[in-house]
Amino acid sequence: MKTDRLLYLMLFIFTVNAMYSQQIKGVVVNSYKQPLEGAYVYNLNSKSHAHTAESGVFNLENTRVNDTLKIGLLGFKTKKIVVTDSNFKGTLDIVLEEKSFQLDELILTETLNTVSTISRMDLNTTPVNSSQEILRKVPGLIIGQHAGGGKAEQLFLRGFDIDHGTDVSLNVDGMPVNMVSHAHGQGYSDLHFVIPETVNKIDFGKGAYYAHRGDFATAGYVDFSTKDYLKHNLVSVSAGQFNSVRTLGMFNLLDNSNNQNAYITTEYIATDGPFDSPQNFNRLNLFGKYVAYTPNNDKIALTVSHFTSRWDASGQIPQREVDNGNISRFGAIDDTEGGNTQRTNINVAFNKHVSDKSSLKTNAFYSHYGFELYSNFTFFLEDPINGDQIKQQEDRQILGFNTAITNEMYLGNTPVKTTSGLSLRHDIVNDIELSHTLNRKTTLEQIQLGDLNQTNISAFTQAEFDFGKLKIAPALRLDYFKFLYNDQLIPNYSPQAETKTIMSPKLNFYYDAAKHWQLYLKSGLGFHSNDTRVIVSQQGKDVLPRSYGLDLGNVWKPSPKLIVNSALWYMFLEQEFVYVGDAGIVEPSGKTERYGLDLGLRYQFNDWLYFDSDATLTHARSTEDPEGQNYIPLAPDFTLAGGLSVSNLDGFSGGIRYRYVDDRPANEDNSIVAQGYFVTDCNVNYTFKNITLGLTVENLFDTDWNETQFATESRLRNETQSVEEIHFTPGTPFFMKASISYTF
Repeated sequence: MKTDRLLYLMLFIFTVNAMYSQQIKGVVVNSYKQPLEGAYVYNLNSKSHAHTAESGVFNLENTRVNDTLKIGLLGFKTKKIVVTDSNFKGTLDIVLEEKSFQLDELILTETLNTVSTISRMDLNTTPVNSSQEILRKVPGLIIGQHAGGGKAEQLFLRGFDIDHGTDVSLNVDGMPVNMVSHAHGQGYSDLHFVIPETVNKIDFGKGAYYAHRGDFATAGYVDFSTKDYLKHNLVSVSAGQFNSVRTLGMFNLLDNSNNQNAYITTEYIATDGPFDSPQNFNRLNLFGKYVAYTPNNDKIALTVSHFTSRWDASGQIPQREVDNGNISRFGAIDDTEGGNTQRTNINVAFNKHVSDKSSLKTNAFYSHYGFELYSNFTFFLEDPINGDQIKQQEDRQILGFNTAITNEMYLGNTPVKTTSGLSLRHDIVNDIELSHTLNRKTTLEQIQLGDLNQTNISAFTQAEFDFGKLKIAPALRLDYFKFLYNDQLIPNYSPQAETKTIMSPKLNFYYDAAKHWQLYLKSGLGFHSNDTRVIVSQQGKDVLPRSYGLDLGNVWKPSPKLIVNSALWYMFLEQEFVYVGDAGIVEPSGKTERYGLDLGLRYQFNDWLYFDSDATLTHARSTEDPEGQNYIPLAPDFTLAGGLSVSNLDGFSGGIRYRYVDDRPANEDNSIVAQGYFVTDCNVNYTFKNITLGLTVENLFDTDWNETQFATESRLRNETQSVEEIHFTPGTPFFMKASISYTF
């Protein structure tokens, strides 16, 4: 009898719960009525939780009348709401009030993406105002500039000399930055079309463990997202040494009402640089964005941008000419180097709530890109009379789309989140050229000239099984490539084509060991593509060499104001490519392996003082060469970057930043060494009413440092024998600039 009564009681409780436990739907926005992504919604009674999507929407299961919801997001005041009966009849609208970032409020188990959140803190505490500073926001990513802002930066990450992008995937609002089969080098990534003040979020991942990223994402990926709205209009002017000037204007076109936002931004930069021969650099950027939300919180965004740039350059100079006093560190052997480039982009994005458990995210893009570059790296080695100047040029169109569908479901009692996607990228490149030239005017010989088409169709699917403290995320990616090249230097029309398909599995584990301690194990296969011209000439050999990677890491918050993240990692490459765009060839370097340690920490001393630092230790070697002759040229083995930031201190803000790169081998036997450097920058700003005055100093201690350097064999006009040694582009000396900004 007692058993029957107990069963009836349990049945009654279950029935009551079924009747009164419901799903609640809501939207979290800020005081500007803009949706907040990644906000944590927690039911203090049922312990159920959810995160907001990009549109601010959330769906929370197992919720009843009188339950208390806690809503929080780093950088906003936490809010608590008691659920009423009326909340189930529509959409619960929640407004969070913005506040300063406080590290002690970060709870790892409540954070949707810890790494992205940390980068958001870095971006908030130390705002950027140059393209170089955007890239430096990625922990462990070191950059070098060949031409003072004209060419794309040289990138270094996890023991890779990535050149301009061969092993890191860069994207802006879902639009690719890397250029496949580029005139100057595979993966060439010019991010200068992005106005830094428009960047809202930086998402990045190291290694090839992410199914939504394929080509070039061996060392990692970096995704930039631009702002959907402006809080204020802004006009800014800065001026400094070397005839440097920058103007910036950011203007709202709508008042952020009626669920619509629109703004335009324009930037102009000019400088002669510190070089003995003026650089005559200038760049113009235009950017516009329109965002609209439908009544059911679907989002459509239209982005249009254009940039154009031109420059002269002193190139990479030989160390011997500086040592013997013939030229200064900022001199030149051939000061007729330089070039021009431009890019126009149109990007349309659409995010839709298919159902309470499903969402669709898609974007379609088109880019028109032009590039012309004149360089001379070997001076008179090949042509002792006219010199070795080369011209690289192309005219390119890129079109494509990305689509992904996310579903949330249950497998038994286990929550499962699945995402499946499809992407297309098609490049049409006309008149891709490599020529031997004289004084940027006379073409002496056309070495390569042709048209190419390259198509990449990819699909992926990934799942995340949530077992409470443990999450398991398997994934699979499929890529199909078609490479087509028509050589204009042969008399007959004879296009060459190759195709290749590759499958890349991934498997990641995430474990919440404690409220403030997360562990992860990531593994996956990746790849990077080769240049179309090389692929067809080699009849499809070494098209998509694989990478194999493993990361074991953790994010730990040992005290309220300190967060530490670290990772031990390993990577093996089937074939290392060194693309020598200046000669139109690819040098296969065989199998390589890299392993190392990443370490980062963030400490918030108080409301206005914030410290961050990131260190990387790397061992990079070829596996097929004898010991002592198996160094990977220019692979950094130790880097360190960080600084102190001050914000909202009686109107003052600013900080001091440092970056360090150790000496590293410049050739395979380490007989030529690329010198390391330690460089310090600082800035201070004072805001009163709507006006901000700023002062920035780059290279505060006027250090002599080489921003980029290579072991190059060259011959000067008066030399009978060639010499192989370090050739370098000098880093910026002490450089001061002042700025004034007005918001309205």
